[in-house]
Parts: sequence; structure tokens; C-alpha cells
Amino acid sequence: MIGAPQIILIIAVVLLLFGGRKIPELMKGLGSGIKEFKKATKEDNDEKKINEKKE
Repeated sequence: MIGAPQIILIIAVVLLLFGGRKIPELMKGLGSGIKEFKKATKEDNDEKKINEKKE
């Protein structure tokens, strides 16, 4: 399990690698990627349900 010291270390490494200005852009991209993934899985599930009803 990840504790507070590990999380702080990870945040420090991310800040060193990307800098403070780049992080908001990265988080925005990550958020939109997750949103698109959820949308695609929902559409796939909807298609499966429609196909099951047809059969």
C-alpha cells in the first residue's frame, strides 16, 4: 500500500521532471483521455445490449 511519504516522493519527482507549468496540461490531457475511454466503453456496452435484444 502506498503511504504519504511515497506519494510526496512521487509528486516531487513529477515536479522535477515536468515543471510546474506543464502539470496542468498533463492533467487536462489525462482527464480527457479517461473521459474518452469511459465514453468508448459505454458505447461498446450499449451496442452489446442492442445486439442481445435483437437475438
